[in-house]
Amino acid sequence: MEFRLTHNNLNVRDLDKSLAFYREAFNLCPVRFYEPADHAFRIAYLSDGHTPWLLELTYLADHPAAYDLGENEIHLGLSVSDYAAAHALHKSMGCICFENEEMGLYFVEDPDGYWIEVEPA
Repeated sequence: MEFRLTHNNLNVRDLDKSLAFYREAFNLCPVRFYEPADHAFRIAYLSDGHTPWLLELTYLADHPAAYDLGENEIHLGLSVSDYAAAHALHKSMGCICFENEEMGLYFVEDPDGYWIEVEPA
């Protein structure tokens, strides 16, 4: 029996805003959407175009408040081929929330408060 990672899910308050953020910050693009007939939720699956892993963004129509992320001790991790260019982009976007120069990585915060670790490839 083999298990394979396929995706991570993040619930978001504004799907369009999150789609725009992940496209600008990480070039993650939607590859499929799902919305039931009753429009109770919308799901977008984003891809990096290189790996089979997907980021699932879920918008729940009946959840109007911000999500309580608790201590937010979980995060996504992405590597990047041009670390300096990525850092400059994220700095210009104003989304860097923590840097660890000693470890050679930093974190950005998405519109819902989720953290994404960025490290050199």
